[in-house]
Amino acid sequence: MSAESTIALVTDSTASLTHEDRERLDISVVNLYVILNGEQRPENEIDDYASFYKAVLDSPQLTTTSQPSIGDFMEVYGPLLDAGRDVVSLHLSGAISGTCEAARQAAAQLEADGRGGERITVVDSRTTAGGLSMCCLAAANAIASGKDAAGVVEQIEDSRNHLDTLIMVDTLEYLRKGGRIGGAQAWIGGALKIKPMITLQETVTPVEKVRTVGRAMQRLRDFASEKATSGEEVTWTVQHIQAPELAAELASHCREVFQCEGAFLDEMSTVLGCHAGPGLVAIGTVPTDVVGSKF
Repeated sequence: MSAESTIALVTDSTASLTHEDRERLDISVVNLYVILNGEQRPENEIDDYASFYKAVLDSPQLTTTSQPSIGDFMEVYGPLLDAGRDVVSLHLSGAISGTCEAARQAAAQLEADGRGGERITVVDSRTTAGGLSMCCLAAANAIASGKDAAGVVEQIEDSRNHLDTLIMVDTLEYLRKGGRIGGAQAWIGGALKIKPMITLQETVTPVEKVRTVGRAMQRLRDFASEKATSGEEVTWTVQHIQAPELAAELASHCREVFQCEGAFLDEMSTVLGCHAGPGLVAIGTVPTDVVGSKF
């Protein structure tokens, strides 16, 4: 995408975007924070995920997370506005994080300061991780095609409305501890005996209970196969948290049934990992004509 576009796209670090993705799609990123053993670190400073999760397990304290500050957003927005660009700022679900609200407060402050904050449009993606990346792809494609901010938001919303996800979590315990359990609260009693299948529709929504990892993975493969028979070209993503072999197995199946490469294949952010826990595997799909292009 041209760096000279009049609209700048901003997201947050829970979007599953590699450095190359960010460069290619011209996306600025505001970091969330992980608080481990009393030390707050921005997500972009954590690159050894295996060591990080070992430290989380070894820590006597509950590892927590924090949304970006208003100042964090202003630091990203300021130069973009000063360059004469409008901003579409797209973030993880407001039902599970205050990130969108911090973004709105930053925009209001910049407007009050006469720095152009009225040119910032904050969008709640109502999702995160691979789903948020898909919405970012839709936004980047809309910007590249010359749409104005309202048109970009419309394409984001259309993509989000067509997004379908299925997620296997190894245990609900992490979601329970972090207070992000949503509608799956009723499953807690038997959580140690099941592999919960959930989705994210603004908040965590239970889908079904499966007894083993093998059956859960088969359910994810079946999900992909069903989507592949829809007759539509599909853009897909596979995500994981400390489960690369399972994710690779699912991605291989997706390549076979969709006859194309996935758009975003990566490990989820550490902020999400703190709340969902290791062992998660997820798939997400959106019709390609809604997103605008696969990559």
